[in-house]
Amino acid sequence: MNKLLFKSSGLHKPLYCIMVIASFFYCSLSIAQQKVKQNKKASHSSSRDIRYGVASFYADKFNGRPTASGEIFSQDKMTCACNVLPLGTWLKVTNLLNGKFVEVVVNDRLHPKMHRLVDLSKKAAKKLGFMSYGLVKVKVEVIKKVK
Repeated sequence: MNKLLFKSSGLHKPLYCIMVIASFFYCSLSIAQQKVKQNKKASHSSSRDIRYGVASFYADKFNGRPTASGEIFSQDKMTCACNVLPLGTWLKVTNLLNGKFVEVVVNDRLHPKMHRLVDLSKKAAKKLGFMSYGLVKVKVEVIKKVK
């Protein structure tokens, strides 16, 4: 009966094409949604805490000043400031432009209004290769959390 209805209206080919295309997009969308759900589950189950953001480096005026952890800041140490991770946490910071990475320890906090993920010592920034840029997009992985 459906064949007769489509033939009598003269719209059988365009309507069939529209139905095929619509079902294709519906199936594609549901498959994509399932993959997103699987990826979210996989990322939550991973043992490493990974974050993406912007890194900067300390100004020279902070050299010799006490940090939030109580130690004296030095541009020659592999340290960083971070507002979202506990003091004493070891991080692997990767420059997303060139793939270079460093391991640093969180020993300070950023200004509360600053929205950068980490502020690195100059030694760490030089090893990452972004001294001339000032800011760089980074991937930050927690290596060892403080208990």
